[in-house]
Amino acid sequence: MLGLLEADFAALPGVTTERVPCANTAAQALRVRYRPEAPHQVLLSGHFDTVYSADNPFQRCELVDDRTLRGPGVTDMKGGLVVMLAALQSYLASTPPATLGFEVLLTPDEETGSFGSAALFAEAAKRHRLGLVFEPARPNGNLVQSRKGTGNFVATARGRAGHAGKSPSDARNAIAALAEFLVGAHRIPAEMPGVLLNIGLIRGGSEATNVVPDFAQALLDVRITRTVERDAVLARLAELAAPINTREGLRIEITGSFNRPPKECGPVEETVFAAYQQCGRELGLAPFSWVHAGGGSDGNLLSAAGLPNLDGLGVIGDHLHSDREFCILPSLVERAQLCALFLRKLAEGKIGGL
Repeated sequence: MLGLLEADFAALPGVTTERVPCANTAAQALRVRYRPEAPHQVLLSGHFDTVYSADNPFQRCELVDDRTLRGPGVTDMKGGLVVMLAALQSYLASTPPATLGFEVLLTPDEETGSFGSAALFAEAAKRHRLGLVFEPARPNGNLVQSRKGTGNFVATARGRAGHAGKSPSDARNAIAALAEFLVGAHRIPAEMPGVLLNIGLIRGGSEATNVVPDFAQALLDVRITRTVERDAVLARLAELAAPINTREGLRIEITGSFNRPPKECGPVEETVFAAYQQCGRELGLAPFSWVHAGGGSDGNLLSAAGLPNLDGLGVIGDHLHSDREFCILPSLVERAQLCALFLRKLAEGKIGGL
């Protein structure tokens, strides 16, 4: 996929391309630059990985009807990459003024947390005044105003192995301790509005049921709406583990971190979004607004680095991360035209707030 994208984006007139290493992985990102000397710079970001592994049975695209394409990643976010490329083709064909340059950053690890590419976004944010993120639009065409911050945590319980037929004082059951902790963790969203917590993979014990397990572990997905909620969630998890840790022979350890802080909306985003809506009206597109999204994106990283950004500029579709994922084909053209017009207005100094 990196090679295909490199060939297509390299065909844009006047650009330079380079493959950029990502931290702690052999995977590479693609960087495309145009007029890096221009006084105003905009960053366009996207990712070319999907959630579908090579052995996933959902591997092929099919036309459901003349408006709908079903396939793995067609919305999240190959469709967004098509929108971005077509928008830049149109923008560059319009002989834009020399006042605006752009950088495209396409990364290979967004779906797994952007751990290898996070530093690339932090670096790129310093060179730009605005970010454009081509994650999919909502099914009704709305963009993304803000996003929850995302974190991945591991709760590990350690006990003491023993024979299940002996006195209970001989052993400490790690699975029972972890279950007690998880029941409390599952209640956190009800206690803290704006926080989501999902208990994922759980493992522990063995097929030998006459052995009291001394190890159990669970993976947690935690999402917060505001940065200030981060410390409160961590404190609550520690509070739930505390009474278990006072018992002899038992221990709950929580590791992990928030890999993406929340993407919160600021005054620059408000102004620029209004301009984006105006471009849509001029093109006669269906009206759209913007909404808060529970899923994170690399827009979160740009916001954390201080770069205002518009998110959800990609294709319209739904059911991403499932074998029902689809995109609406006419929206490829519409969203590309919308972005191209916005870029032209930006280059002509017709958009304030930056």
